[in-house]
Amino acid sequence: MRVDRHLYSHRSEYQQIDIYDTPEFGKVLALDGNVMLTERDEFIYDEMITHVPMAVHPHVQDVLVIGAGDGGVVKELARYECIRSIDLVEMDEQVVEACRRYLPENACRLDDSRVHIYFDNALRFIRRRHAQYDLIIVDSSDPFGPSEGYFTREFYGICYNALRDDGIMVNQQGSPFYRHDAEAMQRSHKRIVSTFPISRVYQAHIPTYAAGYWLFGFASKKYHPVDDFDRDKWLGLHLKTQYYTVRLHVGAFCLPAFLEEMLKEVE
Repeated sequence: MRVDRHLYSHRSEYQQIDIYDTPEFGKVLALDGNVMLTERDEFIYDEMITHVPMAVHPHVQDVLVIGAGDGGVVKELARYECIRSIDLVEMDEQVVEACRRYLPENACRLDDSRVHIYFDNALRFIRRRHAQYDLIIVDSSDPFGPSEGYFTREFYGICYNALRDDGIMVNQQGSPFYRHDAEAMQRSHKRIVSTFPISRVYQAHIPTYAAGYWLFGFASKKYHPVDDFDRDKWLGLHLKTQYYTVRLHVGAFCLPAFLEEMLKEVE
């Protein structure tokens, strides 16, 4: 990736934060050297991790977002008038401040009156919540380093308890193409399957992520991501998107054969 300018560089208590300006992808946020988002394709990730569960759960009111300090997921959630509160838990305040300054298009809804930002350890935060949320979105970085605790059986159990009886949890599952990442994805999926009665994996194509192919996990106490998908209700909201569509929603859960085999190995 060719870089025009190095706009920001800071070593926080948790990680190295860098923001670059590039000719092809616009501004790029990197944490510990790994690309988290680019202005060019961030909409794919944010729309797929947000609109898929929102199109399934019939009455989301209270949402917990873990990570996502750039504000992109919050920006998508804030488009839903039915949501009355969004708790954002980000461990690194410096990420939020850097994105407010250099990625304002992403961070533009962090000041929404429904958004409450907590700079805290997510495990500690969620342990104090019981049956409080309709939807939990885990937008963490990869399961190594500071975010490793967000991919454990204990963490998924805590999320389960923090959800209401019909709650949904969605998380990023990485790429299945490289061995190290694929093994981490399998471990995560196995732990989620053992915690939630309904657990599925879906996909998106994101050019600047590993292999350009990315996975998300959909875990639910009640709703199936395809059987309970309310196409007409979501279309009735008249939300304009750049990637997500109601047809893509269904197709995203149609996985290639090699990935189905990888998931079966741990289910």
